[in-house]
Amino acid sequence: MNHLRLHAARVGVRRGWTLFRLSLRNPEDLVFYLLWGGGLAIYLVLNRNTVVEGTDLVLTSVALPGVLAAMAVFGGIVGPAFSLVVEREDGTLLRAKAAPYGMDGYVVGQVVFQALGIFPMLVVLLVPPALAVDGLMYRGAFGWVVVALLMVFGLVAAMPLGMIIGSLARKPTQVSTWGMFPIIALTLYSGIFGPVANHPGWVQGIVRLFPTYWLGHATRWAFLPDAAKAIELGGTWQVPQAIGVVAAWAVVGLVLAPIVLRRMARRESGSAVEARMAERMQRIG
Repeated sequence: MNHLRLHAARVGVRRGWTLFRLSLRNPEDLVFYLLWGGGLAIYLVLNRNTVVEGTDLVLTSVALPGVLAAMAVFGGIVGPAFSLVVEREDGTLLRAKAAPYGMDGYVVGQVVFQALGIFPMLVVLLVPPALAVDGLMYRGAFGWVVVALLMVFGLVAAMPLGMIIGSLARKPTQVSTWGMFPIIALTLYSGIFGPVANHPGWVQGIVRLFPTYWLGHATRWAFLPDAAKAIELGGTWQVPQAIGVVAAWAVVGLVLAPIVLRRMARRESGSAVEARMAERMQRIG
């Protein structure tokens, strides 16, 4: 039995790698990487001499950590959510369900694909500011290692939530409406694009329950000097607590996601796939 599970995991890794390679050949995906990653990089480079009001910090150094945190959260949620809806509709999940430990392999494939899929955008986003801004990373090589680990933690914390949203949504439009709007609102108020201290106290309390704020907080710690802690809640760095919150969300998500996926898979059948395909053709028509 363990041998079958290991085989399913290997199949999932190969599937994730194959999907990633195909995405690099897809003009739409390449345009997405260049449009969003390149656009953000240009904005950060153009504002490399802009000083944040009330501080001596440049806007690029303050904004980039938040952008990275938002990218990890959105990449970890949106990608799996849309993939699950589409692949449930076209029968991919039904085929995975039929194989021994097929759902395990499917989840592994999604994790590999989504994790690799964020890499090209990170390169496009990070290279120009790193070349244009002196001392962009305050903590040097160690800081880059910390940021890389934080991005992994952020993806792991966000992916299960994306899978849960994709499991509950019946069609892609539901992912982009009730599934994404709360995430967008939470991100806007989580200190990604401005200090959380500027928001009312009850908003500060809510955002601190979720991983987006803490991921941005820990990433800013890596990028910014110690004096920058003055713009954080409480006026201090809380890196261990930040890592703990993100890790807790990852653990809870990884426990809940397989349960939701298994329940969803039990409802899958050939007739259900045919019905969704017919509904999709009607929407297209």
